[in-house]
Amino acid sequence: MTPLLSPLRAEGVRVRFGDNEVLKGVDLAVGAGEWLSLLGQNGSGKTTLLRVLAGLLEPSRGAVLLDGGPLEALSRRDIARRIALLPQTTPYVHGLTVRQFVRQGRYAARGPLGMLGESDDEQVRAALRDTGVAEWADTPLERLSGGQRQRVRLALALAQDAPVLLLDEPTTFLDIRHQIDVLNLVRALQRERGLTVVAVLHDLAQAARYSDRVVALREGVVHADGAPSEVVDAALLREVYGVAGEVLWITTNGVLKMVVVPD
Repeated sequence: MTPLLSPLRAEGVRVRFGDNEVLKGVDLAVGAGEWLSLLGQNGSGKTTLLRVLAGLLEPSRGAVLLDGGPLEALSRRDIARRIALLPQTTPYVHGLTVRQFVRQGRYAARGPLGMLGESDDEQVRAALRDTGVAEWADTPLERLSGGQRQRVRLALALAQDAPVLLLDEPTTFLDIRHQIDVLNLVRALQRERGLTVVAVLHDLAQAARYSDRVVALREGVVHADGAPSEVVDAALLREVYGVAGEVLWITTNGVLKMVVVPD
């Protein structure tokens, strides 16, 4: 399944760390405005592929194209204007307020001199507002809960005002309520802003609920690619995760949902 319009593409991407080849020729085209989730066991290459797409890791072979041009030809600031990455963890300085933290997302657009001012621009105000963290703007980050800090980290990524958003396990360390809150928020922002989202997710049910498309990696190659209802089945459980079981698709209040029933 290859989207007709693709702002972000991986072509024959291989990544090797010493004798270990983590990615073994991955071809991937992300459609404009879609939510694509990367699935697979730990060690299958999901985070490595996300880092390659973000321009943080250069492939051993192959290339990444952004809007038709080679990603490697762009500076870090140019990439940051077009691709925002929410990694699993984001370090921060003790005492830094939410507002000060989110302002850091404007570095690519404003540059070092522009960052000297204390005024917020529209992108910072929108990021604070749209993620529901404006009320904590002057609160030090360490005073917030894990779920609140994850919203702030998402606000930092949104402040970049980039059309492509990459998420590396955005629900890690969160309880189920905050997992749903964060994913609902990303979905709403994707639709409101027309974002292209690529997310590494571990929970199959969450991937099925929120994704327009899923790509399952197995041992460094693409094992399955398509709409969740088309590719997430008993064979995928067995071949990608080594789990015997059934996948049930049910419709509740007009929404198609997935349930995994292990044998």
